[in-house]
Amino acid sequence: MKLHTRILPNVRIIDCSGDVDLYTASDLRDVLLTEMRSGTPGVLINMTDVAYIDSSGVATLVEGLQLSRQTNTKFALFGLRPNARSVLQLARLDKVFVMFEDEAQALLGIPAVHPFGGV
Repeated sequence: MKLHTRILPNVRIIDCSGDVDLYTASDLRDVLLTEMRSGTPGVLINMTDVAYIDSSGVATLVEGLQLSRQTNTKFALFGLRPNARSVLQLARLDKVFVMFEDEAQALLGIPAVHPFGGV
């Protein structure tokens, strides 16, 4: 998995590509925790190029959501492919995470996201 963080006014975008699994989830976790603790008002996870996500990856996203509540940071996902979206739907986490179709929608919608999840 490759990770790249983009710093925009009021939001950090973490671009992920590849698989988010047992072997790579800790890398995403480290970047996610760093950004959540940076004091930025919002963090977006770009999952456009994520081909596969397993339970370790899902657990990392849940940990990010929990930390967003503790740090009062807006948190959302965007660009989920059908397989990643179905993993979150099976776990009923599509009701917990704020998810946008693409980056443009995410940048427009992130100001309305509540740090405790939901819009």
